[in-house]
Amino acid sequence: MKQKLSWANRLLVGFTLFSMFFGAGNLIFPPFLGYLAGEKLWPAAAGFLLSAVCLPILGVTAVALAGGLDKLAGRVHPRFSLIFTVVIYLAIGPCLAIPRTAGTAYEMAALPFLGEHAGGGTQLLFSALFFAAAALLAMRPDKLSDRLGKVTAPCLMILIALLLAGCICWPVGQSGHAAGGYEINAVSQGILAGYQTMDAMAALNFGIVIALNIRAKGIKSEGALVRETIFSGLIAGAVLALVYCALAYMGNMGGAELEGAGNGVRILTWVADSLYGRTGLILLAGIFFIACLNVCIGLLSCCSEYFSTILPGISARGWTVVFAVVSLFISNAGLTRVLELSAPVIEAIYPISIVLILLAFLHRWLGRFPLVYPFCVGFTAAASICQTLAFTWEGAPGLIKTAALLPGAAAGIGWILPAIIGCGLGCLVQTLRTRFS
Repeated sequence: MKQKLSWANRLLVGFTLFSMFFGAGNLIFPPFLGYLAGEKLWPAAAGFLLSAVCLPILGVTAVALAGGLDKLAGRVHPRFSLIFTVVIYLAIGPCLAIPRTAGTAYEMAALPFLGEHAGGGTQLLFSALFFAAAALLAMRPDKLSDRLGKVTAPCLMILIALLLAGCICWPVGQSGHAAGGYEINAVSQGILAGYQTMDAMAALNFGIVIALNIRAKGIKSEGALVRETIFSGLIAGAVLALVYCALAYMGNMGGAELEGAGNGVRILTWVADSLYGRTGLILLAGIFFIACLNVCIGLLSCCSEYFSTILPGISARGWTVVFAVVSLFISNAGLTRVLELSAPVIEAIYPISIVLILLAFLHRWLGRFPLVYPFCVGFTAAASICQTLAFTWEGAPGLIKTAALLPGAAAGIGWILPAIIGCGLGCLVQTLRTRFS
């Protein structure tokens, strides 16, 4: 029985995982961080890598060690496992992330070149072709390493490298002064910026497809599968770190040139245009299109594989078509409203994902306290949901609004203290129950 992959295949699987992580949002955050960080670029980038790279890779590893997301979440409760897993797949799948890939690809790769020809019919046609291509490539999730790993991921990295090479050879600007909180503590501000990518939640889902690709390379042993999944996570993390640093460096060059830039899109557009003119804008369009397509393919594959296991009446390919059609409808008919509804849901469940990841790595020590899982996750969920409601619901009751007073609530990390309290209580109650039972 084959026990390990060749390094060539490990790189392919690692590149595949990288391409599934690296979407439009990942393109936008690092340049904006570089722009705001100014002379404190590298401390800020280090903080960003801690949360935007380490957390997702820990997520991939945690799921591999636990034997799947359902088993990891099942340590809380079997019913929680089903509900949480379904919600998380829907939230980052057809209810938000998949429709958003087509919308972003259209805005960045098509709209700038359409001019007066742009319109609703044009966007519908673009989205239909986009989802048709993504669904076709997602039909064989076990072949993603041959499609994303061999083709689209290297193409994406080459295009980004061209932008970086231009910035190094022909600097278009210079660093400005640190702003936006980076002047006080660049590392912690970078950590918070990386937290906003919310990739740790996606990491819990990608394992199902990565495992398929590793098995397709001849690995059958569960122990070898876990090891190779961890290897792929480390490779993906290394590539993500390099690309994030490159993008942050590009954004840093606009610090003294751009005034009042509100997001990373404007910064990247300025860099590409300053370096290569219209050719640079075509280059940037290609980067956004490939990044969005990769993520769409990965999410369609993951969601379809999972739903085919819990609702086997429809095959994985059938679910791919269903999700592609639903995403096409949402992206053109009601994406704005869906974003308004689903974004708070993601904000509420993201901390639960992080806590599950951390508990997976502490399982060696906390495994003898099984009540830690429901207590810790329960306290985290209560704090996170109340915190989200406090910031999104103007008429929220006073009890819910108190969640906004938790330490770190303004930065979206007010759940940390309740999680620690829940962990402590879980250990205490388990100890008392064992002693007096």
